[in-house]
Amino acid sequence: MPEEVLFKSESRQSRESIATYLRAVADKLEGSEPVTLSAGGESVTLEPPAQPTFEVKAEREGPADGPGELSIELEIEWDEGSDDGADGDGELTIE
Repeated sequence: MPEEVLFKSESRQSRESIATYLRAVADKLEGSEPVTLSAGGESVTLEPPAQPTFEVKAEREGPADGPGELSIELEIEWDEGSDDGADGDGELTIE
């Protein structure tokens, strides 16, 4: 299935700034409100359903025998026009 990027923003931020962005998204999700992402002249508004799929990944990219790039990826996804999310592999905990 081809992927269409509707919005992208990437910049180095402090941990505190990232936490502020995540809290803003969490507040919108908790309040069942649309989420609007904007930067520069670009913006997109999305309305996650009541039960989207939440994917969490920790990755390391790079050579097996040298330093690489580490990432934590948080993804909220759903099918357009659907209010159902897929069942997961078990309950997620974040500590």
